[in-house]
Amino acid sequence: MKYRSTRGGVSGLTFSQAVMMGLASDGGLLVPESIPDVSARLADWQGLSYPELASQVMSPFVGDIDQTVFKNLVLTSYKNFQHPDVAPLVNVGGVQILELFHGPTLAFKDIALQFLGELFSHILTEQDKVLNILGATSGDTGSAAIAGVRGKPGIRIFIMFPDGRTSPIQERQMTTVLDDNVFNLSIDGSFDDCQNLLKTVFNDLSFKETYALGAVNSVNWARVLAQVVYYFWTWFQLKQPAEFDVAVPTGNFGNIFAGFIAKRMGLPLRKLVLATNENDILARFFQSGVYERGEVRFSNSPAMDIQVASNFERYLFYQLGENAIDCAAFMNRFQTEQCAELAQPEGFFDWFTADAVTDAETLKSIQGIWREFNYLADPHTAVGFHLAQKHRDPNVPMVCLATAHPAKFDDTVETAIPGVTNHHPSLDALLGLQTRKTAIKDDPEVLKEFIRARC
Repeated sequence: MKYRSTRGGVSGLTFSQAVMMGLASDGGLLVPESIPDVSARLADWQGLSYPELASQVMSPFVGDIDQTVFKNLVLTSYKNFQHPDVAPLVNVGGVQILELFHGPTLAFKDIALQFLGELFSHILTEQDKVLNILGATSGDTGSAAIAGVRGKPGIRIFIMFPDGRTSPIQERQMTTVLDDNVFNLSIDGSFDDCQNLLKTVFNDLSFKETYALGAVNSVNWARVLAQVVYYFWTWFQLKQPAEFDVAVPTGNFGNIFAGFIAKRMGLPLRKLVLATNENDILARFFQSGVYERGEVRFSNSPAMDIQVASNFERYLFYQLGENAIDCAAFMNRFQTEQCAELAQPEGFFDWFTADAVTDAETLKSIQGIWREFNYLADPHTAVGFHLAQKHRDPNVPMVCLATAHPAKFDDTVETAIPGVTNHHPSLDALLGLQTRKTAIKDDPEVLKEFIRARC
């Protein structure tokens, strides 16, 4: 399998080259040259464990890593999950909730980032190289990325987060990691500001090459690929229905784009319900075909407080018939005018049902799920569950992805359900630990100088 950029300036990369490049050197995102149809192989995958299934689903996209070696990398990636199924399915009021938060940092990002950490280590060892990871997080990506690479030889990680805009627990999960190869950087601004810094620095190709920068954000194809797996896993846990729908709490579009890829691979997934909060740029796009940036609204579901979804460009590439010229023109227009529109929103556009939830509705959803079904949900899962119920077809199984353990958002859950017990031992253990972070300006030159000084 070879990889190319959505903007046409990069092609012919191996899987390992794509993983190490992260963001394409022409400013686009890397995608496979083809998407394999695995529908004829589904029967052979029945009964596999999660790690075994992950190896099978991802293998067609790899090609340049020995199959036995790759399988062992995948098996190692899931050894630290707290549930034997990795991602169990729980029936809550007729909606099936897929719990993706049983990894080391209690968030769905662990599913991909434990794998990516093992993958980076393997490639760096094989090539005798070093890697400086630069990432931006709205909360969960940072801690999951750090957990995936902390202490690993040949890797440094620099994680930017919007100061005061993650939950206190999310910040502690990052800043209590004191390993010498971990650097946490707080930015006075929004996640979009952090993401813009990341892209600006990555687009300085000379700096990127000199300091061997790599990405752990969902701009890295391997992140998306690992997330494709749990859509197949869900179908098998549902006993292989003729079709099913999935409601996906959506911020950066990586989680739901993985579902799009799974459907392209032949999984009988009917609809993807794009669930977002008041930062509704994606909901508005799928309702109108207009992609228009607004002001970031800070909410109770902070991982979705995003106005520029980094994985949207990958979807756009396929929506535009894999036309890199049209894709680049659309993204350049959006960059300069803050607004771009699809001329004919057809085809893949119809695979999505998109909707937004207010902050008040999010709190009511947390409260309602608890009172009606005795199930505690974090605010992002509550957004997804609210829209799963709203858009549910009684004749088609509906799944909601649970993206984080509720204890990671204890303040919001307490607001919705005063007095509820909401703890997790691994989070309680963070209280009182020493923390370390560095505040830096929202300035790419300042960020580059910080990296230079530590490399």
